[in-house]
Amino acid sequence: MNCEKRIGGISIKRSKDTTLRNEEIRVREVRVIGNSGEQLGVMETKKALQIAYQEGLDLVLVSPNSNPPVAKIMDFGKYKYEKEKREKEAKKKQKKQVLKEMKFRLRIDDHDFNTKVRRIRTFLEDGNKVRVVVMFLGRDIMFTDKGKEILNKVIKNVEDIAEVTREPKMAGRDMDMILSPKKQK
Repeated sequence: MNCEKRIGGISIKRSKDTTLRNEEIRVREVRVIGNSGEQLGVMETKKALQIAYQEGLDLVLVSPNSNPPVAKIMDFGKYKYEKEKREKEAKKKQKKQVLKEMKFRLRIDDHDFNTKVRRIRTFLEDGNKVRVVVMFLGRDIMFTDKGKEILNKVIKNVEDIAEVTREPKMAGRDMDMILSPKKQK
């Protein structure tokens, strides 16, 4: 993760990584953990650096907020690689939830209605939220009760896999609601 900054035609690349290591550690004393995980105790930073250099490794500040700060003797390149790998895995496991939309008109045929409900079911099964909209065109606005019936019919058809996040309500010339997938137990 590099951050590029341009200064007068010259680009300077800086790393976004803020992990302190070796001479960057400015505290007087640190709690030191050895390369294999053993506690070496609290010692001066200079002494801990000497031990790290003797082993051909780096002194990395792992927990700067504790008292005294915790530093570990390790290979910094390997630490950075594994940290990035863990972050990538965590990002992969996060599920992005997308808001899909399905529009209905007042005069909709049963087959078209069933097709749209099937599509809503697939959106919900994929883990997406669905905004269901009934559009009122022209004089249809006088029949908002029929729009509410359509939305209630949709709710009945998907109630086994969805829950209503936002109840049906008017928004301009549309009546809409939001459905979200039920949480698996």
